[in-house]
Amino acid sequence: MSPSLLRAVATSVVAQRVRFGIRLLQDWRLTVAWGKSLLRSGVTSFVVLAVTFWLLPGVRATGGPAALVELTVLLAVIGTLMRLVLLGVAVVVGGIGVLVVGVMVQALVMFTALSLAEGVSVGSFVDAWIASWLAAVLTALVNWLADAGSEDVFLGQALRQMARRQGDRPATEPGVLVVQLDGLSAPLLSWAVKAGNLPNLGKWLRTGTHSLVPWHTGMPATTPASQAGILHGSEGQIPAFRWYEKENDRLVVTNRPRDAADVEARISTGRGLLADGGASISNVFSGDAPTSLLTFSNAALPGRSARGYLAFVASPYGFARAIVLSVGEMLKEIQQARRQRFRNVYPRVPRTGAYVALRAVTNVLLRDLNVSLISEQMSKGTPVIFCDFVDYDEVAHHAGPLRPEALQTLEGLDRVLGTLHRLTKVAGRRYEIVVLSDHGQSQGSTFSQRHGLTLERLVADLAGGVSCAAKGGTNDEDWGRANTLLAGMSNQTRSCGPVSPPATGEVITVASGNLAMLYLTDVPGKADLEAIDERRPGLVDGLAKHPGIGLVVGESATDGPVAISAEGRHRLRDGAVEGVDPLRPYGPHAAADLLAHQQTAHVGDLVLVSRVDRGTEEVAAFEELVGSHGGIGGWQTEAVLVHPAHWPGPQQPPVGPVAVHRELVRWLDELGLRIPPPVPTPRPGDMSEMSRPV
Repeated sequence: MSPSLLRAVATSVVAQRVRFGIRLLQDWRLTVAWGKSLLRSGVTSFVVLAVTFWLLPGVRATGGPAALVELTVLLAVIGTLMRLVLLGVAVVVGGIGVLVVGVMVQALVMFTALSLAEGVSVGSFVDAWIASWLAAVLTALVNWLADAGSEDVFLGQALRQMARRQGDRPATEPGVLVVQLDGLSAPLLSWAVKAGNLPNLGKWLRTGTHSLVPWHTGMPATTPASQAGILHGSEGQIPAFRWYEKENDRLVVTNRPRDAADVEARISTGRGLLADGGASISNVFSGDAPTSLLTFSNAALPGRSARGYLAFVASPYGFARAIVLSVGEMLKEIQQARRQRFRNVYPRVPRTGAYVALRAVTNVLLRDLNVSLISEQMSKGTPVIFCDFVDYDEVAHHAGPLRPEALQTLEGLDRVLGTLHRLTKVAGRRYEIVVLSDHGQSQGSTFSQRHGLTLERLVADLAGGVSCAAKGGTNDEDWGRANTLLAGMSNQTRSCGPVSPPATGEVITVASGNLAMLYLTDVPGKADLEAIDERRPGLVDGLAKHPGIGLVVGESATDGPVAISAEGRHRLRDGAVEGVDPLRPYGPHAAADLLAHQQTAHVGDLVLVSRVDRGTEEVAAFEELVGSHGGIGGWQTEAVLVHPAHWPGPQQPPVGPVAVHRELVRWLDELGLRIPPPVPTPRPGDMSEMSRPV
C-alpha cells in the first residue's frame, strides 16, 4: 500500500473516531449520575489536595480550611467538565491516551489555580509545578478507575473499536443481532416493562418498533434443549440439562465442552441458524456458525483473530472496569445475601463464597466481554450474530427470579440492549435486534428444605439402598460458563464414585431443576413400569405418594406413557384419566409436554416432577436452587420473543424451540441472509423415471 493511501486510510479512521466522539458528547444528558460524579470529584479533589499539601512543604493553605474548600470546588467543577470531554476523547485516543491527556490538562489547571487562588501560599514556581503534577496524577488515577465503570466510557471504547473496521461492506445491507436473555419468563418481562423498569425494551414496545410474543418451551425447560431447537432446529435429543446413557455407561453434562461437542455432532445438519456466515457467542451450541466464541461445543477461548477479545483484555478501560465492577458486584452480593438473612426472606438458599466470585465473573467479565465480541462482529458486518447473556439466570437461581437483586440484574441487561442499539448506528450492517429467552424460571424452597432429605436419599430408601446420585461437576449450569471463560474446560464428578462401572442393580438419579430422571442399570434399554415394579417393588408407588413429588412418569407395557400421582393416573397417549387428574396443576400444555419428553432419546426409566403449589405456583427444585427450571410448573416454560414490528409475526404463539427456529429462519430468508443449499449435480445416467424418454 502506498504512503499516500496509508495516510488517507488513517485520516478516514481518525475522522470516524472524531465523529463518534462528538456523537457521544451530544447524547450526554444532565442526570443523577452526573450529580454523583460531581460530588465524587469534589471529595476526590479535597482528599488529594490535603495529601499534596501535607507531602510538599512548599505549598500551604494560609487561608485555612476555607481556602482549601474553595480550591476544591473550583477543581471539582473543572475536573467534572474535563472528564465529560474526555469521554469523547476516549473514542479517538483510547484509554491510555485519556489517562495521559487527563494528567496533562489537570496539571495545567491545577498550576493555574494554585498560582491565582487566594489563601494558598506557594514557595516557588517549581513547588507549584510539582504540586500540580502530583495532585493531577493522583486525581486522574482515581477518576480514571472510577470512570472505567461507567457505561459511557465502555461505549466509547466499543465505538473506538468499531471505527477500525475496513469499511468494504455497505451499511445498507441487513443484519440481525439475536440477544438471548437467559432465564427470562414472558410474564416477568411484561410486568417489568409495565413497571417502567426496562426503559430501552419498554420504549421499543411502547413506540411500536418491536413486538412481544410469548412462546412455550415444552419440556425440558433448559438452555441446551432450547438452543438445540432454536439454533439447529433439532428436538428429541436432549432430555434434560444432564442425563445418563445406559449404552455408554456415561453421564452427559451439557456445560462440559466435550459433551456439548458430542451432542452437537448428533443434532447438526450443517444448516443451522448461523450457518451462512453467522457468529455464535457464549452459547451451548454453535448453530453451525463459522465463527464460534466462548461456545461450549467449541470449547475454546477466542483466538488472535478475535480483536474484540484482545481489545477487552488489553484495554485499560476493559481491565479497570472489570476490577471496579467485579469488586462492586461481589460487595453487592455479600450485602444482598446478608439482607435476605436479616429479613428472614423465604424461600432462600445459602449464597456461598464461591457464588460471590461466580456472580462477578458472569455479571461483569462475561457480560462486558460479550459486548466487546458483539461489537467486533458488528464492525465486520457479520450477517447474523447470536449471543446468550446469563446474568439474570445466574442471580435468579440463587436469589429468586422475582427478588430485587434479580430484577436489578435485568435492568442492567436492559442497559446492555441500549448500548447495543447505539452500536448498531455505526455498524457494518443495518442491524435489527431480536431479543428472546430460552426458558423462564420458577421460584420455591428446595425439596430438601421442605422434606428434610434429598431426592437421592428418598430414592435410596425406596429402592433398598442401591441408589446413587449422578451430577456434573457443578451445582448449576452457570459454572460451566465460568469454566469455559477462565479455563476453557470443566470437569465431571459423581457424588457416589465413578460413573463406570455402576453397582449391580443400581438406580441412578439425575436431577435438573425440578425435573429428575431415574435409571435402572440392570435393565438394558428403557425399563417399563412393570419391570421396575418387579425389580424394585414399592419404588413407583412410594415416589407417587411422597408429598414433594407431583408426577411420576413412566412407560407401561400395556398403557404406554403414564403420569402417576398419589390420587390418580393420566394416560398420555389418549388422555384417559383415572381418579384425580395429576396434570391439572401444570397447565394446558402438560400432557403434550410429558408425551413428547417420553419420546426423547436417553430419557429416564422414571421421570419425576416436583409438586407445584397451588396459588403461588412455586415448585421445589431437586437441586439447592431457589429459582429453577428444567421441568414444568410455574413460569419456567413461558419464554419470550421480541422482534421488529415490521417483520410479520407468527399467527399463534410458538410452541417449542423448533417453532422459534422456523420463525427466525423465515425472517432471515426474507432479509436475504439465508443461502439456499447447493443443488446436487446429477451424474450421467442418474435420471428420474419422469425424465427418461419413453
